Amino acid sequence: MAPMLLTKNTTFIIGPVAEVIGYVMNFIFKILSGIGLPNLGLSIIIMTILIYMCMLPLTIRQQKFSKLQRKMQPELNKINKKYQGRNDNDAVMAKQEEIKQVYEKYGVSATGSCVQLLIQMPILFALYRVFYNIPAYLPLVKDAFFPLVDKLYDLDPAGKILLSQDENQKYIFSGVTQFAKRFTSDSFVNGDVTFIKNTFIDILNKFQSADWTKLAEKASSLGDNIASTTAKLNQYNNFLGLNIAESPSTIMRRGGIMIVIALIIPFLAAFTQWLNVKLMPQASSNDPNDQSAQTMKTMNLMMPMMSAVFCFSLPSGMGLYWIVGAVVRIVQQIFINKHIDKMDIDEMIEKNKEKAKAKAEKRREKAGDSSSSSTKSYSGPVRRRDRLVTKLSQAQENEIEKINQSRKQKKFKEGSLSEKADLVRQFNEYGRKFPGKPELITEQEPEAEQE
Repeated sequence: MAPMLLTKNTTFIIGPVAEVIGYVMNFIFKILSGIGLPNLGLSIIIMTILIYMCMLPLTIRQQKFSKLQRKMQPELNKINKKYQGRNDNDAVMAKQEEIKQVYEKYGVSATGSCVQLLIQMPILFALYRVFYNIPAYLPLVKDAFFPLVDKLYDLDPAGKILLSQDENQKYIFSGVTQFAKRFTSDSFVNGDVTFIKNTFIDILNKFQSADWTKLAEKASSLGDNIASTTAKLNQYNNFLGLNIAESPSTIMRRGGIMIVIALIIPFLAAFTQWLNVKLMPQASSNDPNDQSAQTMKTMNLMMPMMSAVFCFSLPSGMGLYWIVGAVVRIVQQIFINKHIDKMDIDEMIEKNKEKAKAKAEKRREKAGDSSSSSTKSYSGPVRRRDRLVTKLSQAQENEIEKINQSRKQKKFKEGSLSEKADLVRQFNEYGRKFPGKPELITEQEPEAEQE
């Protein structure tokens, strides 16, 4: 099997998204390098702005949904209160039907608020993969490890230096543990030079400042190459005094002022996330029994806290993306709120109704076309069948209409015992209303004969 280019992610959906993000980020990094600003922090900021600008239409759509949800929330609360404590099958089905009717009334989808989240999650995971192993996606960063990797291979092709252990049988270099199995793989044992060098780069990419010092001690002949490589990597990774390849938890271990600097990323991530949540329109409900509203309040409280926790342990580049993304969303939210506040909510509802109606008609037409096409495709003989039809007076038809209207007001699950009992009751009621035998007439209708 051909060796992979470093450790690019190949997971379904995440892998292709990471490939696209890596391509865009590499393009931005090349432009910045061309103007003398080869900085990964700036690349992340520019890429984040581009991502959220592309997602702006979805953001506006989601905010419109939130405003409509606030409008229809009282009706949804009323339905939830109506069926509170009723968990039988008929009640659950009736509740779902009424909620569906409310959504149809306002012309919105029940999953309208999930679309943006479903799109954001693969992007977030893909970004983590790109930031976790930047040399795999940015060739210029990979080139920074040369000629050090070539020299290290000539000196130690088996990688014994990188596998050095202390007295407790633990690897002395960071990041070796997750790549240790590669040293016993067939590609490494058989001397696949590309595979071996890529393994070296993956490990060196996880090095902290102390690791570079230890490597210089273990391979003193590579001192100049180590110095030039670390200088170039620091130029790429340094952003306002922070190494975005390192996590805040790692930076804090250096002590002193670095503790304060390291805490800036998690703090800003939590604060900007909290501010973003505050600016978003929320479905207001003071009802303590409204589970959805209470769940949303809890999530809005937990999300900023989770942002701080994640950004403390992930690479600072991920935290930078989180912060810049929140700032971009805040700016977008301010303008979106002004735009939506000027919109006529009733007009918006009517437009949504028309769109929903048009979609329903298209679905019916499509179903009709498929039905007619299947009928037309049959060219065999056609027979007719007789059907008995009761001939009723106008008074009898009016009476039947009253009985049917009374039955329609009741909600029964199709095939349930309640529905069957009501059919028996209806049959008996018809018998009482029409004790005589109605006059029968015969009507014929065509029917396609099955082959």
